[in-house]
Amino acid sequence: MQIVFLNRLSRMSGADQEVYAQLWIGEEEGIWRIGWRDFSGNLETDEHIWYEGGSWNEMLCVYRHELAVKMGDGYRPLIDGAFHEEETLAGRNREQLKLQYYSEHHGNQAVYEELCAWRRGKASSERKAPYILASNRLLRMLSAYLPRTEEELLQIPGVGEGKAAQHGSDWLGITAGIPREHSYPLGWVHEAVEEEGFSSWLYKQKEIKYKKQLERLRLRRILLQGIENGLGMEQLQAAGGISRREVLEAVEELEKEGYSVEKLIENELKEVSAEEQSRIWTAYELMGDTFLKPALYKAYGEDFSPAEGLDLYYERLRLIRIRFRRTREPQVMGEAVSY
Repeated sequence: MQIVFLNRLSRMSGADQEVYAQLWIGEEEGIWRIGWRDFSGNLETDEHIWYEGGSWNEMLCVYRHELAVKMGDGYRPLIDGAFHEEETLAGRNREQLKLQYYSEHHGNQAVYEELCAWRRGKASSERKAPYILASNRLLRMLSAYLPRTEEELLQIPGVGEGKAAQHGSDWLGITAGIPREHSYPLGWVHEAVEEEGFSSWLYKQKEIKYKKQLERLRLRRILLQGIENGLGMEQLQAAGGISRREVLEAVEELEKEGYSVEKLIENELKEVSAEEQSRIWTAYELMGDTFLKPALYKAYGEDFSPAEGLDLYYERLRLIRIRFRRTREPQVMGEAVSY
């Protein structure tokens, strides 16, 4: 096996004891391997194989995720640039991340829960997803920095003039009356944050990011293999451990990336009459394909309300929309394609 990358890492263990590890990437006849060796003194004590397979992308994703775990635990590499990506944080971005880090460790839990309750009520009354109104990260920062005025509110990352105008009075109604020991502006946070703890937190954020990337990569492989083998929605759902809606969303992404999902569409629509499929197709031509609801009622009628619910029919709409969009893409370049 040819070693193509090797790095040494170390961290402090106990009072003054430094422990070492070695991280390597090797390749042999198209098979990639990642290994991690722990050392105690000059003796090798343990070795773990993180990855063995033929996919460069998956190997790199595993490497980044597992390395982020180790660096979150305090290991630091001898060679910089260990993630093989742009790692430099711009000054403003770094300051915003410090504000987020501080808020996660010094938030007022009671205020945070009150803000979450506000978000649930607002989302329900406005029929919106809660995350559209405010992220958990933003609510954490509000609970930690407790703004009392709109001027202070606008210093919180993620709060622009639009959000302040929409929800600022609600937020200030919760935060303004809470006693606080700090002041504004928030430049003091930079000195209050301990650098080593902040660095470990940054690596934990990378760990979360790379884990999601790895899960998406593995799910894509499962779905592509399943579609090629003729699996249906229920079988793909079981293989991927996700909901039918998540299968559909992933299938739509695969189509956008240029992969063929036609086998699945044919399999799922084989019991749907040509006449019903034609009505849906015509609905997209008349109503557009951005929103499903107008196409649903155009295809099935304004009073359509089946006893089994609408989920099955929305699935059909999404599957046929994949075909519809596929045939429309060449027209952007001036080519006429008919269905």
